[in-house]
Amino acid sequence: MNLLDIKNLSIELTGHNENIVAVDRVSLVLKDGDFRGLVGESGSGKSILAQAIIGVLDDKWHVSADRFHWQGIDILRLPIEERQQIINRDVAMIFQEPISCLDPTNTIAEEIEEALDNSQFSGFFWQRAAQRKEEIARLLHKVGIKNHQNCAKSYPHQLNNALCQRVMIAIALAKKPKLLIADEPTASMEAVNQNQIFRLLASLNQLKNMSVLLISHELEKISYWTKYLTVMYSGQFVEAGTTTQILKSPFHPYTRALVASTPTARKHFEKKQLLETLPGSIPSLSHLPTGCRLGPRCPNAQKTCVKAPTLESYQGHQVSCHFPHRGNK
Repeated sequence: MNLLDIKNLSIELTGHNENIVAVDRVSLVLKDGDFRGLVGESGSGKSILAQAIIGVLDDKWHVSADRFHWQGIDILRLPIEERQQIINRDVAMIFQEPISCLDPTNTIAEEIEEALDNSQFSGFFWQRAAQRKEEIARLLHKVGIKNHQNCAKSYPHQLNNALCQRVMIAIALAKKPKLLIADEPTASMEAVNQNQIFRLLASLNQLKNMSVLLISHELEKISYWTKYLTVMYSGQFVEAGTTTQILKSPFHPYTRALVASTPTARKHFEKKQLLETLPGSIPSLSHLPTGCRLGPRCPNAQKTCVKAPTLESYQGHQVSCHFPHRGNK
């Protein structure tokens, strides 16, 4: 059974005069133990999609889907309270801006303690209190915070952004989730610390069978750790497959441009196959192109591209493009 099974999910921003489709008919399947990367430029809709999955978007966003199943349960059809109960139990998310997600009136220890499952502790109340304290220290050590005592009694504003990000990861791990969504989890960290966090996520995936959805705008950084990749552009999924497939044989023009701009990944191309940087920039939500949203920037664009392409599968490698490049196959 699939852990998460989403088909044709759309997210609309409701306005006074019109609705803007920020995420357009995306489909995503995650199984137990998957480690999938979701990559795309800033503004492509990655974070909005993640927030829709865990149900934290406010009322100005409307989420619809043909199918939105969590372990076989169609949670989009459930009452909001019941849906949130299931997601809170099984899914955790590491947000981009950790300080804004932490309660300024709670110490770090109190923040982590709220996420702990009290059923894992036993004995008298003072014994359970000691066990919770030990678990908090263990979690802080696990995310690389050595001076856990000072950190535990600190408030969020007393820590820098990198430490707060580690605390957010500790809070997520405290829930022992079946799915961990990590939205740019190392954005404020130095390279050495980034690798430490990525290794932690990889070990949790391998040893605990925890599924991970790793979101980033840096293809090269996450391709080393992920088993599968999905490429997103302007609210649409344009390509998906194994990480090796995406790097060696990118079909979509946008994916090929991403790979060509990655120093390490360039070794998979011959020089004559390298693409120039795509002109222009990702469109704003208020000025979205008709059909394929890459159209105005695409070197292969033709009249057909005013119609949205459908997702086609080539031996498990999926691409949404009217004119995919398959010369590397």
